[in-house]
Amino acid sequence: MRNTFGNNIKITIFGASHAPDIGVSIEGLPSGFAIDMDELRAFLKRRAPGQGAHTTARKEPDEAEFIEGLTDGKTGDTPLKVIIRNTDIKPTDYNSIRDIPRPSHADYTAFVKYGEKHDVSGGGAFSGRMTAPMCIAGGICLQLLARENIQVAAHITQIGNIRAPEFDPVHPTLPVLGTKVNDDMLAAIEEARQEGDSLGGIIECAVVGIPAGVGEPMFDGVENHLSAIIFGIPAVKGIEFGNGFAAASLRGSENNDAFIIKDGNVQTRTNNHGGILGGITSGMPIIFRVAIKPTPSITIEQDSVCLSKMEAAKLSITGRHDPCIVPRAVPCIEAAAAIAIYDLMRK
Repeated sequence: MRNTFGNNIKITIFGASHAPDIGVSIEGLPSGFAIDMDELRAFLKRRAPGQGAHTTARKEPDEAEFIEGLTDGKTGDTPLKVIIRNTDIKPTDYNSIRDIPRPSHADYTAFVKYGEKHDVSGGGAFSGRMTAPMCIAGGICLQLLARENIQVAAHITQIGNIRAPEFDPVHPTLPVLGTKVNDDMLAAIEEARQEGDSLGGIIECAVVGIPAGVGEPMFDGVENHLSAIIFGIPAVKGIEFGNGFAAASLRGSENNDAFIIKDGNVQTRTNNHGGILGGITSGMPIIFRVAIKPTPSITIEQDSVCLSKMEAAKLSITGRHDPCIVPRAVPCIEAAAAIAIYDLMRK
């Protein structure tokens, strides 16, 4: 199982959803960097479970415990090793599904790949729980990028069929959700939860302040690098940069971004390219959107199979699950983007 990402900054994620702990080791950080622990704690809290009716009932404090690599609160020459202790585990919640794979989960493919040794409790190593240690690494990279005046921010643009404003692609600032849009999204999540169902959505992310010239053509492009780590987040099913798929219905004259000189620098008048040309940053903000599928764990009865008997079976999933993972995925997208961008910047 490949659980390491990065070339210059390498993160390795370990553990499982209902294991005693989960964690991350981080190699390649600059020595002598003082991590703002309060800022990191606040960032992790945005992803943490158990914060309302629209999230899972599982309650985890998600406190980052630094085991190795810090001296007097500063990074050194050795890798960081950080763990989060799992305090609210209930592996027995998954006894009924050990022989019946959950639709749209990794249960079946993991069984084919790893056999009966695969841990199905909470999804094991395939769980969204594994994004917590990713957020530790990402939270640190966000702080490091801020020193270079590079900002990463994401927001929800869609839940179910309810849409919200997108970034201004040239001068992105976080759009303020109108009360009605916010209330409609929460109401849609609650309706799905009451019906034993779930919702997906779209998250948009912007990277502002990154200079031109970062990245490589072909297989080392910025899109490649970002996509690789973004797809490491469970529930991600698609990604697009700039105009993305909408560009397919446009003419070149509509989609092209005219070059201009502004404040002595080359810029583009529009930003349909999403800040990346030929795999290399143009100096414009990087803009991308990520599609998040509906949470597969629903209480509505579904069709599946019994693997031991090789016959049809019915499945109704119990336990603690998010009716919509999108709100808690926002900081995960920011974390993943920060790791990928900082890895590219460290060359």
